[in-house]
Amino acid sequence: MLGFLFSTKECHELEYLLKRELEEMLLDFGDKRIDYLVKRAMEERYSILFKMYARLASPNEISKYVRRKRAEEERIT
Repeated sequence: MLGFLFSTKECHELEYLLKRELEEMLLDFGDKRIDYLVKRAMEERYSILFKMYARLASPNEISKYVRRKRAEEERIT
C-alpha cells in the first residue's frame, strides 16, 4: 500500500479527473460496438477507479457512479 499527501486543491483535481473518467467509461459500457473482452477489462478498471473516487467524494456523489452488475451484464450479452 502506498500513501500520498495531497493539498486540498490537488484532491479536488484528482476528484475531477476520476469523475470524468468514470463518466466516460459509463458511456462506453453502453456502446454496442465494443467487444465483450474489452468491456470485461473496462469493468476491472472501473472498479479500481470507483474505489479511488469513493475515498475522495461524498456518499451523495458516489451514488451517481454505482453500477448495477446484473443489469449491465444483461445488456452486454
